[in-house]
Amino acid sequence: MYVTFYTLTFAVSVLLLLLYVLIWKKHFDVHITVFFVLTPIINLGYVMLAHAATLREAIAANRLTFLGGCFLIMDIVLIVFSMCGFRLKRWLRTLMVAASLVVYAMTLTIGQSDLFYKSISFEKAGSSGYLIKEYNTLHTIFYVYDILCFAVTIAAIIYSYYRKRQVSRKTILLLFLPLVVAMLCFFVIRKHFYPLELIPAAYDFAMLMYLIIVHRVSLYDINDTAVDSLVDEGTTGLVSFDLRYNYLASNGTAKQIMPVLRELTVDHPIHGVPELEQTALRWLKLFRDDESKDTALYKSGERIYLVNIRYLSDGRRKRGYQLFLTDDTRTQNYQADLKAEVAQKTAHIVEMHNNLVLSMATMVESRDNSTGGHIRRTSELVRILVGKINEDPAVSLPAEFCRNIVKAAPMHDLGKIAVDDAVLRKPGRFTPEEFEKMKAHAAEGARIVHEILKDTDDNDFHILAENVAHYHHERWDGSGYPEGLKGEEIPLEARIMAIADVYDALVSKRVYKESMSFEQADSIIMEGMGKHFDKQLEPYYIAARPEFESYYRSLA
Repeated sequence: MYVTFYTLTFAVSVLLLLLYVLIWKKHFDVHITVFFVLTPIINLGYVMLAHAATLREAIAANRLTFLGGCFLIMDIVLIVFSMCGFRLKRWLRTLMVAASLVVYAMTLTIGQSDLFYKSISFEKAGSSGYLIKEYNTLHTIFYVYDILCFAVTIAAIIYSYYRKRQVSRKTILLLFLPLVVAMLCFFVIRKHFYPLELIPAAYDFAMLMYLIIVHRVSLYDINDTAVDSLVDEGTTGLVSFDLRYNYLASNGTAKQIMPVLRELTVDHPIHGVPELEQTALRWLKLFRDDESKDTALYKSGERIYLVNIRYLSDGRRKRGYQLFLTDDTRTQNYQADLKAEVAQKTAHIVEMHNNLVLSMATMVESRDNSTGGHIRRTSELVRILVGKINEDPAVSLPAEFCRNIVKAAPMHDLGKIAVDDAVLRKPGRFTPEEFEKMKAHAAEGARIVHEILKDTDDNDFHILAENVAHYHHERWDGSGYPEGLKGEEIPLEARIMAIADVYDALVSKRVYKESMSFEQADSIIMEGMGKHFDKQLEPYYIAARPEFESYYRSLA
């Protein structure tokens, strides 16, 4: 029975060692590697003890098993300290190794003196051999050494659980479980199963827990092989999260860039941390939904950092996310300066373009004896009328539309440049034939505007300005020109322009008429609502009328 148990525990330890070798990476903790190498050797000692035929063979096998009580227990201490982030001084490590060597040297006195065991004999239980021992002083020292190691390890685990935020609570639990099992097997349970030793099974259980730890270590160890150079340089911040947006790890550079990381607990969700909800959490969700959104910018003080987002993978399996933060201040400042310079030059070009168009409109107006100042006045009326429309909460005109229609208003009569001077400058009313020639200015104006703006990047303005020139003489009832459009077939911008154009014509003096009073002009405009003009614009015209009158009084 004993032989079978020890052989099975030895086989399990060898199997676990092979699994460890298969997943081994150079950044795995060296003390865990030592544990995986030593455990099969120690378990082999128990197999040899069970197979021993003489006392001498049993003592030799027993010395092999003591590697566990002397060196493996020390290795467990070092594993816990390393995984929990404690940095031991080199002299302290040396002292621990020396103490283990001394204790192991004491075990070598077994069979040579009675300092460790007062007496020792060999017995057989069926096919299995075992030792009958009576403990002495050196064995007590051995026990004290093991108890001290266990106590120090438990203290480190408890301290880490409550004080070490940068250590995973799951890892602490995985470190604690094999320690408890080993203590129970070593100090409590063994006397109930004597002469069967359960320690080999405890070692196997510890190997299993450490396998789970090293499987998870790629999530928590920021110094993976792929980023070693970046970490060593200290110029790139690295932060990792699991797929549920729980914080996993970050390097020192990342903590300098984002100080909030220092306050986080490993495995703690970043939901509820305002600074991270507005930054890291938002970046990760955008990346999850669209992997092309793998960059972001983060400002810390006067510095601007470029954030690259990648999946944290374990082989082919996605395990989480990783953020790479690099100082991009110089590039961003250069781009900002370049963008500002481009915007300034673009604004200058646009201003030149607008001035050119306005100059053309003014030139056209100078040929018309009857419309001096018309383009300036109608532009102001359009601005006032659009403002009143925007005051209605039920209407939502885009800001771009409002800017464009005011800018396009001076272009509405550009087509008059193609009208013969004899008609355009006639000091009286037109004959029917002359009026037909004058009406051609609407379609011609649309053509001119199209040619002027055809290469512009602002397509919305291009279309709106062309519509204003083309359709501002259309009427709501379909009796207008040049296309005879009716109702909402007429673009909104042209309907607004029509009111401003007619109002100015009514209240302004022309060569063929005197200016009308505001009351007369208002009567004609109101009478035209639903016929000449869009009835839906009536309330906004009424609201704008006081400002219209005030504006014209200011020109008197």
